[in-house]
Amino acid sequence: MIDRQARPGGMMGLRHVALFVDDLQACLLFYRDVIGMQEEWQPDQDNIYLTSGTDNLALQRLDVESQFDGPQRLDHIGFVMETADDVDAWHKHLLAHGTKIAQVPKTHRDGARSLYCHDPAGNLLQFIYHPPISQKPV
Repeated sequence: MIDRQARPGGMMGLRHVALFVDDLQACLLFYRDVIGMQEEWQPDQDNIYLTSGTDNLALQRLDVESQFDGPQRLDHIGFVMETADDVDAWHKHLLAHGTKIAQVPKTHRDGARSLYCHDPAGNLLQFIYHPPISQKPV
């Protein structure tokens, strides 16, 4: 068994994700204009960093000629919502912007409520109200 006390401190949770995308501009418009993230930094024409204030999303243009050592294993990216009603409001907002919905809002056995959609690059996003983390200050 791992000694949890032996771990270094400072862990604040998952707050950074980097995605390879085919269409950088379409993904920028989606995350900035539909989701509401702010542009934080664009070091060059192939990379842009976005934030919603407590996180960081790096969009990186996929070089079609590059070869990966193995397949990407990302399942989905989650955006935590403050309330269950926020999930439904986001569902309406995403639909109004032509976003492809993968799973309509649903309440789970543990009281969480979520929906799934796809960004322009096909990445699966979850918008989730999860009581144990949604009600904690950031």
